[in-house]
Amino acid sequence: MLSVKQLLQGTEPDRRTAGLLAGGACVAGALAVLVSKFNNHRQVKAKIQRARDRRTESLRRAEEAVLRYNKSQTPDATLILSLSLSELTKQLQEELLTPEDVFYSYMQKALDVQRELNCCTGILLESFDQLKTVASNKDGLLYGIPVSIKENIEYKGHDCSCGVVVNLDQPAQEDSVIVKVLKKQGAIPFVKTNLPQALLNYDCGNPIYGQTVNPHNLQKTSGGSSGGEGALIGGGGSLLGIGSDIGGSIRIPASFCGICGFKPTSGRVSLHGVRPIYRGQKSVLSSAGPMARDVDSLALCMQALLCDHMFTLDPTVPPVPFNTQIYQGSRPLRIGYMENDGYTQPSPSNARGVREVKALLEEAGHTLVPFTPLRMPEVINELIKAVFADGTAMLLQKLEGGPLDPCLRAQVFPYYFPKWLKKTVSFLLRPLCPRGSAVLNSLCGVGSPADVWKQHATVEDYIQDTIAEWRRRDIDVLLCPVIGPAFNLLYCGKNSHAVSLTMIYNLLNFPAGSVPVSTVTAEDEEKLRSYTGNYHDRFDQLFKEAVSGAEGLPVAVQCVALPWQDELCLRFMKEVEKVVRQSKK
Repeated sequence: MLSVKQLLQGTEPDRRTAGLLAGGACVAGALAVLVSKFNNHRQVKAKIQRARDRRTESLRRAEEAVLRYNKSQTPDATLILSLSLSELTKQLQEELLTPEDVFYSYMQKALDVQRELNCCTGILLESFDQLKTVASNKDGLLYGIPVSIKENIEYKGHDCSCGVVVNLDQPAQEDSVIVKVLKKQGAIPFVKTNLPQALLNYDCGNPIYGQTVNPHNLQKTSGGSSGGEGALIGGGGSLLGIGSDIGGSIRIPASFCGICGFKPTSGRVSLHGVRPIYRGQKSVLSSAGPMARDVDSLALCMQALLCDHMFTLDPTVPPVPFNTQIYQGSRPLRIGYMENDGYTQPSPSNARGVREVKALLEEAGHTLVPFTPLRMPEVINELIKAVFADGTAMLLQKLEGGPLDPCLRAQVFPYYFPKWLKKTVSFLLRPLCPRGSAVLNSLCGVGSPADVWKQHATVEDYIQDTIAEWRRRDIDVLLCPVIGPAFNLLYCGKNSHAVSLTMIYNLLNFPAGSVPVSTVTAEDEEKLRSYTGNYHDRFDQLFKEAVSGAEGLPVAVQCVALPWQDELCLRFMKEVEKVVRQSKK
């Protein structure tokens, strides 16, 4: 049989035949591409549907189990749900309450909160079996306590999708170290919670499980990326949860939802089995940490996690138990304070929160001194380069083939630009929007291994310079704003610049936590009308729009300490919590 090439070299009829064959081949090729895309689309839809079906089935079975239990028992759910973690552990240890009553009370409440807020990705049905044997760990610090965990924390037999379709249908082969330690301490992981698509966003929606909303206002986001945790705990469906934080992902949802959240020094708590969206990025470090209704609960969780069992399971974690003496200390502190980092001007409500807490701490006998962070515009650009050293290629690879969630769309739109276009648009934007120009340039990533090392050295220098500034100011801890109040839906992706308030402490690897201190007032809303930000640019206008309409929502502050001084950071958070409570009395 003659080839198309041979026919083209032959007579006129041969050439016409060749043209028809070539055209047919093109059509066949195009059809093959369309069929492939259709099949891929169908497979993606099937994957998403299977994940949703698994969630629906787990919720149904949990609801049936709760109904069966309530027919035979009458737990005092109102009392149980009102107790703090320390009160609840005490009553469980003294057998004034049973683990069963506590478990089913929180399971019912979690199901109720899920229906309203869409904060859970599934019930861990294995928890019903663990409940039957939990008495074997009665000596644990968290005996009988139901604990919620973020979806990216591995639990055997369950997906860690990170909100992307490509990660579905790949259940974890074993529990993460954190889950193993929680179980050893008598806790019962009972539910997994929602997160944003690909984690690198502080909203809480993905195309698999949908949008999670705020427990205080359903038109607002719960924050992210540990937003399912924030919503569930803020809504009363859990009293202790585990999140992860690479840019504020524990502190932001804690701020938005009116709870406490703590990001330890990275490395203090095992990350073995805590899935990132991609591995290998080392300049901006992630941490796993607790979220709860009060600071004592955070401290108890840290004490439970930092045990010999964790140090044995993960020898990369320094074998340093929780220092209760530092946490319970009472010496007056020398506290740095900052109302504005020079890059993101906080909302009027959150700036007021810092000022009011500063005054209360001074009344309590602490010394407050002003603190200004170093070289913020420069370091924010380095921070973006660090997270996206590959020019966002790995993140886009994870998103490939699946639908893009509205929460993420505005943020990732420029990620798809080729490098030459990013550079060109960055150049053209420079006179009009210097901050946007710099961000776009940073999204080009780092060019070569030598540039990567140079970038690492820049981060190391910044850490040392910041520590030197702390020493010069002679401060123990830092009081500063956190992002808030809760954003209107679909605004987080348009306001990625605002993470300067939180992500800087991931770059520095300083422990940091969020504590609720107030609520947004009508006066705050009025002052927001004249908000212009530090740059008077489009980003500042979008931030103003994002936080509008927040009267009555929680206001939080952020507490920070030097690396490995986690107990001191928690002690400072406790101090803030105490002076605020006393002022309200």
